[in-house]
Amino acid sequence: MDKFTKLTSTAIPLPIENVDTDQIIPARFLKATSRVGFGENLFRDWRYNKDGSINEKFILNNDTYRGSILVAGNNFGCGSSREHAAWALDDYGFKVVVSSFFADIFKGNALNNGVLPIQVTPAYLKELLDTIKADPKTQIEVDLENEKITNLTSNSSLQFEINPYKKTCLLNGYDDIDFLISHRAAIEKFENSNA
Repeated sequence: MDKFTKLTSTAIPLPIENVDTDQIIPARFLKATSRVGFGENLFRDWRYNKDGSINEKFILNNDTYRGSILVAGNNFGCGSSREHAAWALDDYGFKVVVSSFFADIFKGNALNNGVLPIQVTPAYLKELLDTIKADPKTQIEVDLENEKITNLTSNSSLQFEINPYKKTCLLNGYDDIDFLISHRAAIEKFENSNA
């Protein structure tokens, strides 16, 4: 995974509540085992009409909004435990998803795949969505080390919580195995002391 310390980006607003993993990446696209290529089918049934043409009304098809932060409605990532949902978000280019609530399994899958889910208060989520709608060039700063998200237009910030282990992994670009390898000397010392 890439290291994640601080990100400043514009954002894409998706003020839809209860977005489940089948809406994020429909089951019919889960045939591959590699993480590559899922981004093209992210929100597939919303991005495209039934005849395969582009749905011009869907936010990801609107060139006005761009960025590597997705600001979503409440209860994002509910439904089945589908790691491919995190793969699709990452492959599309999202590094952060902001919501007022995440399903636990989605949250874990996102963190394991380098996508930072930031849970904010409903009031702060509304402020972000309103600010982005009023000005699509709104910049949001995510400071993982200090666990803070800032709306640079209104200059309002909010602290967020993250599991300390997952924070360490994101800051260093570790997956679970990389984390263990980073402690190799201490592990070997422990093993040798008990031999």
